[in-house]
Amino acid sequence: MYWFDEHLKEYPIWSVTPSEKVNLLIDGTYFANKICLIIYRDNNIKFTQLYRLTDNEWYEEIQEDLQNLISLGVQIESVTCDGHRSILKAIRKTSKQIVTQRCLVHIQRMCRIWLTKQPQSIAGHELKRIVGKLHTIENREQWGNWVVQLVQWSERHNEYLKQKSFSPGSGRNWYTHKMVRRSFVTIRRALPNMFHYLDNPRIPKSTNGLESFFGHLKQNISIHRGLSKDHFKNYLKWYIYFKNNQNKK
Repeated sequence: MYWFDEHLKEYPIWSVTPSEKVNLLIDGTYFANKICLIIYRDNNIKFTQLYRLTDNEWYEEIQEDLQNLISLGVQIESVTCDGHRSILKAIRKTSKQIVTQRCLVHIQRMCRIWLTKQPQSIAGHELKRIVGKLHTIENREQWGNWVVQLVQWSERHNEYLKQKSFSPGSGRNWYTHKMVRRSFVTIRRALPNMFHYLDNPRIPKSTNGLESFFGHLKQNISIHRGLSKDHFKNYLKWYIYFKNNQNKK
């Protein structure tokens, strides 16, 4: 244990690997001690190009990280992310040449939460069925069929989505079927950036690679409870460092 504590007083020196046509996965995960770990992972070679330890997914920090990667020779072709506003804004402000791919699994997951396991309306049932087909789309023909189904659904339930309720107490109106509406609006806004992977097979359609990475990391670090905040951060740095070395072999 003494050796372990001594080792965590230091952390590895980080280096970025210059690469062409890099397809990044970007995501953040949070720990109970208010630490947020943001990973910039090269999906092509399963390699973490950069990471940041912070307290939230801040636009300014993510933009700085992207600019640093580019200046160090990482030619970013695309970024796959969960649609966090800070990440989307950072990509947009960094370069118009970077393709943004929205994580389809995240969109599915959020819509299923909002629509619930057993939607109480026909519109909710139908939309859940449409959302459930997202991960099966592998070509433009399937994409076309899916988009037609979504458009037909929106036309069929247009009035339903517009219905509003009034609260005498607050004097305000709100959308009556807000969860069904929220699901549809989320898909509609993300639609331009949901299917880039169909035209470029190098682009991952989800951040599942990072989800499993974070899950394994949290399982490992849970064994070492009681670490000071500095040692906790250094543990994360060493973990990422050793994982990268494993992937090089």
